Amino acid sequence: MASLKELKGRINSVKSTQKITKAKQMVAAAKLRKAQAAAEDARPYATRLAQVMASLASKITVSENSPKLLAGTGSDKVHLLVVANSDKGLCGAFNANIVKAARVKAQELEAQGKTVLFYLVGRKGRPVIRREYPDQIAHMFDTSDVRYPGFNEAERVADELVAMYEAGKFDVAHLFYAKFRSALVQEPTDQQIIPVPAPKASMDSGSLTSDAVTEYEPDEEEILAALLPRYLKTQLFGALLENAASEQGASMTAMDNATRNAGDLIKKLTIVYNRTRQAAITTELVEIIAGAEAL
Repeated sequence: MASLKELKGRINSVKSTQKITKAKQMVAAAKLRKAQAAAEDARPYATRLAQVMASLASKITVSENSPKLLAGTGSDKVHLLVVANSDKGLCGAFNANIVKAARVKAQELEAQGKTVLFYLVGRKGRPVIRREYPDQIAHMFDTSDVRYPGFNEAERVADELVAMYEAGKFDVAHLFYAKFRSALVQEPTDQQIIPVPAPKASMDSGSLTSDAVTEYEPDEEEILAALLPRYLKTQLFGALLENAASEQGASMTAMDNATRNAGDLIKKLTIVYNRTRQAAITTELVEIIAGAEAL
């Protein structure tokens, strides 16, 4: 059994850890409000842009002369998995869930005879993928020097992906990130981003529909060619914002659980400490009484 000094040291150590997890929880809660607002504010823009894309796509016939980002390469042999993770830990299974979804997709594609490559954004997802797929990592995008990855980072990633695509390094690209639902729920999401899937026109009353009488100048294909890169950047930007909100939500939940667990452990250790202390006092009293009777 541990001594009283050891138990006292363990209790103090757990109390110190509890203070850290509590502080981290409060910081994550403060950051979550800002990150959640940014993610929610970006969704209407992405939705409206998708509606414009749907309106344009419904007026053209996809052919070899269509923009390559829309028409594709004519093959689906090589798939690039863009895995967006965070640069910091202490956020529960947030990064592990995204990496797991990417690994499942990679296994499915390889079972179909496809070639799989990885484009990694953020540091936390690298070790697992680098261990399992050491020769299949096409690029690692570093965001560790950025406090909050934003549109500039999304633009750089999009430009690099388009350059790789035009160079023929892959045929299809999938984006993996966590979609923010609530502080308790972050949904790992797999989204094809290249070639850009033609969005379906929504029939809601407030949306653009294929029946609307609209004249375009220049023509639809030229406008679509200009919008496709922006649409790709918007999708990546939205994914980074969703990831940021999901990370803070997962961190707040994980630190709250850690704080509660530390409190439970402190209670258990305190009970053991009191029992050990009482046993030591009882033993000393018995020894004193026995010594007195011996006299």
